[in-house]
Amino acid sequence: MQDILKEIVAHKHLELEQLCAKKASLREALLQSETGIIAEFKRKSPSKGWIKEDGRADIIPLSYQQNGAAAISILTDEHYFGGHDDFIRMARQSGVTIPILYKNFVIDEFQLYEAALCGASAVLLIAACLTKAQCKSLLTKAHELGLEVLLEMHSEAELEYAELGPDLCGINNRNLGSFVTNVENSFRLAELLPKDAVKVSESGISNPDTVSKLREAGFRGFLIGENFMKTADPGQALNEFISKL
Repeated sequence: MQDILKEIVAHKHLELEQLCAKKASLREALLQSETGIIAEFKRKSPSKGWIKEDGRADIIPLSYQQNGAAAISILTDEHYFGGHDDFIRMARQSGVTIPILYKNFVIDEFQLYEAALCGASAVLLIAACLTKAQCKSLLTKAHELGLEVLLEMHSEAELEYAELGPDLCGINNRNLGSFVTNVENSFRLAELLPKDAVKVSESGISNPDTVSKLREAGFRGFLIGENFMKTADPGQALNEFISKL
């Protein structure tokens, strides 16, 4: 008779290997996409309150995928954004196979394990929340868990974090202190990033013409949330947005 404990431990090793295996690549998805749109599932914001309180994670992310999103971002912060880790699980269970970005304010490696366990492909690290040493440590741990890193920067001073070698470099057009948004921030900082960086413009994008201009400036990813979520059918809104590109 086989030793049951040995069987359990062997299977546990297999589970851990699967957990740490490389997931669908956000970086490659953006490089290969004609649109580069990362459609965001965002039910609430600190500045605007509820955007779509009844938004369902088992419906909208899959609709995004079916309507041409290159990837999906899911807010998992509960208190300020009405999110939850389970939203990523629900999206995966509904049939989402494209890369999912775990979007939260990550300050501890425990959150990276949460991201990996719920099925995320990549995790957001925000320079404004972390010292450079903290960011480096979290980036290393994320890679050990098979997660890519989108490193978000907002100012010239934060651009030095890019030398840590994240998989993607994000420029946030929203000041996280005041929540004032200006897309010009992406155009201003783009040329200061490393030449080989996969650049992502985040927040405040509501016009297809803006995406076209950002692509000309070197951006390959465009994170758009409120523009879709505030509509009755976010997936259809994405479809219409793409048709105008």
